[in-house]
Amino acid sequence: MSDDTTTDATEIRRLDEDTVARIAAGEVVERPASAVKELVENSLDAGADSVDVTVEDGGTELIRVADDGDGMGEADLRAAVRQHTTSKIDGLEDLESGVATLGFRGEALHTIGSVSKLTIRSRPQGGDGVGTELVYEGGEVVSVEPTGCPAGTVVEVADLFYNTPARRKFLKTTATEFAHVNRVVTRYALANPDVAVSLTHDGREVFSTTGQGDLQAAALAVYGREVASSMIPVEADGDELPVGPVESITGLVSHPETNRSSREYLATYVNGRAVSADAVREGIMGAYGTQLGGDRYPFVALFLEVPGDAVDVNVHPRKREVRFGDDDAVRRQVDSAVESALLEHGLLRSRAPRGRSAPEETRLEPGGNGGSTGRPATTDSSIEEGEPTDPRGRTTDPDSATELSEPGDAGAESEPNSTVPGNLGTEAESTPPSDDPTPRVEERDAVPESNADAPRGARSVEERTATDPETAPDPDDEPTEPEDAVAPGAHDDRERRFSGPTEQRTLAGETANGEGSEFETLPALRVLGQYADTYLVCEAPDGLVLVDQHAADERVNYERLREAFADDPAAQSLASPVELELTAAEAEAFESYREALARLGFHANRVDDRTVAVTTVPAVLEETLEPPRLRDVLTSFVEGDREAGAETIDALADEFLGDLACHPSITGNTSLTEGSVVDLLSALDDCENPYNCPHGRPVIVRLEDGEIEDRFERDYPGHRG
Repeated sequence: MSDDTTTDATEIRRLDEDTVARIAAGEVVERPASAVKELVENSLDAGADSVDVTVEDGGTELIRVADDGDGMGEADLRAAVRQHTTSKIDGLEDLESGVATLGFRGEALHTIGSVSKLTIRSRPQGGDGVGTELVYEGGEVVSVEPTGCPAGTVVEVADLFYNTPARRKFLKTTATEFAHVNRVVTRYALANPDVAVSLTHDGREVFSTTGQGDLQAAALAVYGREVASSMIPVEADGDELPVGPVESITGLVSHPETNRSSREYLATYVNGRAVSADAVREGIMGAYGTQLGGDRYPFVALFLEVPGDAVDVNVHPRKREVRFGDDDAVRRQVDSAVESALLEHGLLRSRAPRGRSAPEETRLEPGGNGGSTGRPATTDSSIEEGEPTDPRGRTTDPDSATELSEPGDAGAESEPNSTVPGNLGTEAESTPPSDDPTPRVEERDAVPESNADAPRGARSVEERTATDPETAPDPDDEPTEPEDAVAPGAHDDRERRFSGPTEQRTLAGETANGEGSEFETLPALRVLGQYADTYLVCEAPDGLVLVDQHAADERVNYERLREAFADDPAAQSLASPVELELTAAEAEAFESYREALARLGFHANRVDDRTVAVTTVPAVLEETLEPPRLRDVLTSFVEGDREAGAETIDALADEFLGDLACHPSITGNTSLTEGSVVDLLSALDDCENPYNCPHGRPVIVRLEDGEIEDRFERDYPGHRG
């Protein structure tokens, strides 16, 4: 039935074109960086050899993108600002066969002009010397006039969001908005080393690439000499890659020890387009394996060439994301290419994570007074002397030697967690590996005849016993099989396993009795054990409670740090200033965040455009932070978006404390004694908010009795047990 026959009154109405245009602009132009992205893409699609980007006040007051590309005549300019007009695709067939250009939606100039005062000056290459200037304000063409200008195009965007105050109100600080602009221009400068790209902010040149086609030189321009010299080439194609859609992978990746605490410098590209793709990122991180700490990320500029029909670029209004037909295959291909490059340059080791140093692990030799030998507890000669171990101070390979300690002997513990006094990770113990595949279960009074029903990965805290020095094997002796040995998992083997002393002690040296503990905030809890050496399993009056040990310790450390920083952070003056080279993004952020850095205890002076001299660093409880941590702070300040109002100095300082609390905290896959668990729960109970870590993750998950009974269907008719 035709709409013309409808006579009923309706509340549904057609929006006017101006309103539609402004709504659409919100999808494409989210912030100044969005406009910069669209304009830079247009310049590159026009075949420019040079692209100069200038912004003022983070791009909110002015954005200017000038290029020496193809240029446009008057007719082209008039058409270019109309909605859904483009010279880059003809229709659906081009879209489905794979878009070869960076832009293709035909929305950029129209939508940018809908929410700004837009001026375009352009002259075609080989023209008669006269160009055209078009002024477009709030979605209307104001004027079109001839003008003198060089060949190419200059686009100026002034007063962005002047006619959409709600959108302008939610922009962040100048520093944050410029950080987004810098990220966009940096990504395209790296993707196009044959194009001379420059970025200027408030009259100061941030970086400028040569345009000579050298990716390493482009990395030098945007990241600095220290980072660029650490980056190695990645080149893989054809048979060098596992089976998958990616035809070739090229680019640069950094030495594992050249890293930052955020993903800010993971630049990935598909068919020349800067994009975000989980499969690519996971492949990169998988290649580094344990060479990086869990919270460290390398510098990367990686380019994937994929057939157009194997990747969909039309899944995001701003073309930031792509979707592959086979994510798993892409992940394997990226992992293989990056790992091969790292191995070829000798940057991957079989053991010991890199990127974050930790004290060497020490081990008690059997017998003697239980003092530390001071030797690294490793048995693999391939680990070089002084090579860092994992953040808990132990090697990560499950077959490497484990530390032995006597009950309650303070000398038995290494000190990887000395950042915070009383850190509960210091009593973490490792049980010597066993060939017995039988799951371990909680042992309180007697060893059951069968472990067949025990959940895999669950072990009682009382089972993790210290080794009696009288019965401990000499690590230099070859293992021997007892004459009366029985099959793994048999009763004799289990009794032998549990025959050692079982007394557990708290950190204070008191005997742990395993009884329930009363708390003020937390419910009364009785510790049953650990699951997967990551979650504490506790019995509460009304059910079962699981506690994430890392999140719990992180909350404890965060509140201790916050209290220490509450008034005026303790700071340590350095004997002599330490100079640090910064990336372009970090250097630009330095001036904006000087006050925040000082609030944390970092004092530094600018030496030149890219170098600062650190004179004072924070003294966090018992540890003085190293000067290079200043770079991590700057990176964390400029990465990503924050909630409105979360850019105050105090908020930035608090965010840093949250990140800082993570480093010394007990990690997952760490075995704890019962005393450590009880102390951790007591410290958690003293926290202002014991239920979430400083990053918002839950600390405690409760399973109520009713839920457990429902899962076991204990209300089944006729059930009596």
